[in-house]
Parts: sequence; structure tokens; C-alpha cells
Amino acid sequence: MIRNYGLRENVEIRRGAAVRAVSPKDRAPEFRSGTATIRLGVPANTSSPPDSSSPQLVPARSRLKRAFDIVAGTLLLIGFAPLLGLLALAVSLDGGPAMFGHRRVGADGRPFTCWKFRSMVVNAEAVLAETLARDPQARREWQRDFKLKNDPRVTRLGRFLRKSSLDELPQLLSVITGEMSLIGPRPIVTAEIERYGTSFADYAACRPGITGLWQVSGRNDIDYASRVAIDRHYARSWSFRSDLTILMKTVGVVLRRSGAY
Repeated sequence: MIRNYGLRENVEIRRGAAVRAVSPKDRAPEFRSGTATIRLGVPANTSSPPDSSSPQLVPARSRLKRAFDIVAGTLLLIGFAPLLGLLALAVSLDGGPAMFGHRRVGADGRPFTCWKFRSMVVNAEAVLAETLARDPQARREWQRDFKLKNDPRVTRLGRFLRKSSLDELPQLLSVITGEMSLIGPRPIVTAEIERYGTSFADYAACRPGITGLWQVSGRNDIDYASRVAIDRHYARSWSFRSDLTILMKTVGVVLRRSGAY
């Protein structure tokens, strides 16, 4: 019997093989990375030596990376606390909740709730469904990127929060609790797993990040296939030094609001 870890669908991904759905009659969903087998929702087996196609240093297993996340994340949360309070008040003025939680896929395929300041109207799902039903161009854009550049759901304050990346500040809590990292691939939804193909093994070797190589390489200005390639490269060539470089570059990207919408 397949254990359900909260993902909407069960998938099995193997290197060198196509993505396929896993029937409830099959074993628990898993993917293989070299000689290691990782089951969705179960910590990766890192006892086997990695092969040349697998990350030599698994970001999600680095104690140094985790220690840095805890210390830096705590300091940032304390420093931004007054701003967090003001933004929460401003967002809630329209009568809706200040925060929005969405289920995402984390390290080892574990689902978690990714929190942001709400940047959309309260009835965002209904607005999206109506937009995709009447606008073929928006529908194609959504199917391609899971994003809309001119998203009718986003409020005026929400556009500012997204452009400035301030909507992502609540994720500092997820960094401290270990569901996310300061640096890593951006968290994806279950529907995007198939888009990653065999590269999902690399994605799942990392904790999702508030910022990452994708953000400092063009963010929404690059296509989805390039995003997958960037996440794969990050996982396979990870080092603590590269994380520090990405973190420093993020400051400039945020100030320039590059690729944000």
C-alpha cells in the first residue's frame, strides 16, 4: 500500500527513464540517483557512494549549510520583525488574511507549506479559472511557466511585494524550522515534478531556498527548461562558498528587481 505524504499524485522517477504514474498497487513512489534510492517523503539513503552523475555533496545533508541557515535566518527574522508586522497589517486591510500558505515539494520529496504575504485577491482561484477559460494566450503561458506575467489576481500592494521580493520574508520561519534553506531551488508544486523529469532527483537533494542560482541568473526572464538545468547544476556542484556568492548577488538582484513580477 502506498503511503500518502500529502502529495496530490504519486510519481516514480528514475534516471534514464520516462516519468510514469505509480499505481496504488505498486510500491511506494521513489526515484533513483546513481546507486542511491530515494522514496518520496522518506529521507534519502546517503550510505551508498555517489556516482559521477550525482551531487558529491548533498546540500540537504550539509551540517554547515544547516547551521548557517539557523544562525543567519534567526538574525534576519529578528532584524525584519518590525517590517514584517507593518506588511502584515497593510496586506490585511482589504479584509483578507495577511499570509498565504501553499503546499510545495521539499527535500526528499516531502510536502510542506510555503508561506508568503498574500499578494493576490481573496478569490484568486476563481479569478484564475475565469482568466484561463476566456484567454487562450494566458492559458498557454500558464501551461508553459505556471505563471502569468500580467496576473489579474495580483493586488496593487501585491505587485510591490513581488517586485521587491518582500512577499517571501515569512519563509524565514521555514528556514529556521528546516523545511527550507536561505539558498536553494525555488519550491515547486506537485504538478511540476513531471516537468523536472529525472532532474527531480537533483531538486529533491536540496531544501528549497528563499533565493538561489535561478534568482540571480534571470529568474522569470528565463524559460522553464533553463530553470530545471540551473537547479540541476546547483545541486550537482553545490558548495558553501557558492551559497555565499549567490547570497551576495541576491542583494543586487532584489534592488534592481530583476526578473520579478
